[in-house]
Amino acid sequence: MYQKNFWNDRYSQEEFTYGKLPNEYLKEKLDTLKSGKILFPAEGEGRNAVYAAIKGWESKAFDQSEEGKKKALLWAGENNTEIFYTVSNVENIEYPNSSFDPLAMIYAHFPGGHRRDFHQKLSRFIKPGGYLILEGFSKLQQEFQQRNLQSGGPRDSEMLYDLEELKKDFENFEIKEAVVKTIVLNEGDYHKGEASVVRIFAVKK
Repeated sequence: MYQKNFWNDRYSQEEFTYGKLPNEYLKEKLDTLKSGKILFPAEGEGRNAVYAAIKGWESKAFDQSEEGKKKALLWAGENNTEIFYTVSNVENIEYPNSSFDPLAMIYAHFPGGHRRDFHQKLSRFIKPGGYLILEGFSKLQQEFQQRNLQSGGPRDSEMLYDLEELKKDFENFEIKEAVVKTIVLNEGDYHKGEASVVRIFAVKK
């Protein structure tokens, strides 16, 4: 699930893989915050970054997929807004430290062996007092995948989230909300049906 060719192939389809609407948890949290500069890792086709830009945020995103960037910029243009999108993997992406207000981790799953290092790298880009908004698939998602492959998520269990591990990854954040929850997803063809997710909202110390 972490291969560039896989994502380029998926995003080359005409339809938007996960739909065009923003993630509901992201929308809920962003709508309570004063706009600033926001970072979206592994942003794919740009549905969340474009929503943030529409709401007045300076919206920066990266993903390893060129096809994802094409569709993200197309969607931004259709909405008469602008996002700043870099084609890069997380290993090579660089931004100035303390340069973003929130970090929006929406289904940004990285290989288990490097997950903690990548999360700590991304957290360095966030200002003290900035936010972490995270939604991703929990370890329990494997059970939902067995019943419905369209519910989504990596097949590699090491890439699924454990809540306590995530708290350690982002230990320099004060946790305001941290839950494992069963929800019903309706985000395009690949996030559809019941799923187990982790949600975290936190403030950088």
